[in-house]
Amino acid sequence: MDNQFFVDSAYLSPEALAKKHRLEQDPFYRKNHMEYLPGMEIIQSDVCENVMAQMHAYDASQYTAADVKAALAHETCTIEDFKALLSPAAEPFLEQMAQRARLETSKHFGNTVYLFTPLYIANYCENYCVYCGFNCYNHIKRMKLSMEQIEKEMKVIANSGMEEILILTGESRGQSDVAYIGEACKMARKYFRMVGLEIYPVNTDEYKYLHECGADYVTVFQETYDTDKYEQLHLLGHKRVWPYRFDAQERALRGGMRGVAFSALLGLSDFRKDALASALHVYYLQRKYPHAEMSLSCPRLRPIINNDQINPLDVGEKQLCQVLCAYRIFLPFVGITVSSRESAEFRNGIVKIAATKVSAGVSTGIGDHESKYTGKENADVQGDEQFEIDDNRSLDKMYRDISEEGLQPVLNDYLYV
Repeated sequence: MDNQFFVDSAYLSPEALAKKHRLEQDPFYRKNHMEYLPGMEIIQSDVCENVMAQMHAYDASQYTAADVKAALAHETCTIEDFKALLSPAAEPFLEQMAQRARLETSKHFGNTVYLFTPLYIANYCENYCVYCGFNCYNHIKRMKLSMEQIEKEMKVIANSGMEEILILTGESRGQSDVAYIGEACKMARKYFRMVGLEIYPVNTDEYKYLHECGADYVTVFQETYDTDKYEQLHLLGHKRVWPYRFDAQERALRGGMRGVAFSALLGLSDFRKDALASALHVYYLQRKYPHAEMSLSCPRLRPIINNDQINPLDVGEKQLCQVLCAYRIFLPFVGITVSSRESAEFRNGIVKIAATKVSAGVSTGIGDHESKYTGKENADVQGDEQFEIDDNRSLDKMYRDISEEGLQPVLNDYLYV
């Protein structure tokens, strides 16, 4: 199926179609996606140039079985080896890749699996990203939690035993400004040992402020490193500016964040090239900031509200497993997170091979942890979810399942002194 369906008006509701027509009259509609907007910090860095040069030069079809065998035989995986492991030629060697990945994971992470849960505190968004349930032209129930409501949600999560939380918002400065997010971080520090952020990209000084408020690490999805496809999928808003998003992790590190996480949304474009670029983004930043903790996620597209056409393209579980094994072999020290977008069966298997971190007790809606965790309905403070999850296991169930696999679930491994 052609990726062009994402912007095909035939799949829009009449209301969304009318909004799209109004959108096309907006002076910022289809503004040059490589051009910075006022207030966006520009940093001098060669990371983007290096990543994109490698990605553009990558022809997955040129690699052979001999290249894959050679890559698996090398003690250290080079960039060329990594390219071979991502190629179609590596698919028949998935078992050998899994064995090598499992060895690397065991060597550097032991038998531990880290657990966390996300907390969405707002779902307002100012971007028109056609594949996202939060996009500003999708008619959903919007919600922004007050600090009182945020604390209530955090107490419910903390009472479950969780010690790491990932705070998320829709990408709206107007509704979820940096001060609001900072207060949420301060609140989270009261209840959790580790606090992560997945918000709209901000400038270095703002990352510094959020770190001072209690945030430990920042996750940013580049979505796709294919700039042409990115332009087609991101029609409006600050997120449309591709290079500002690309440099977000480096700005976060310059702002003092202890760690950063990277990802492409596999299925938006050529997943092999996006996987290559994601890993190389980590690879080059790792060399500039060797003190930083870095991790990779590997989400695939999931169905969203008001658009049943959104599904992963060409990325089955076999391909996802190949990407994860290649990540582990190429970047043995990097954490790998597999979210609840994937099935319980897949996650149970991949934590024994390559993944080191999984989410549990997940909700992608706003203000519904109390109802999910305790069974008490609280419909007045619930906003619609960003996407459908596949693995609904609670923390207790996830903890037991991981233990039964012979692994050690870990809730926290960092102490402040």
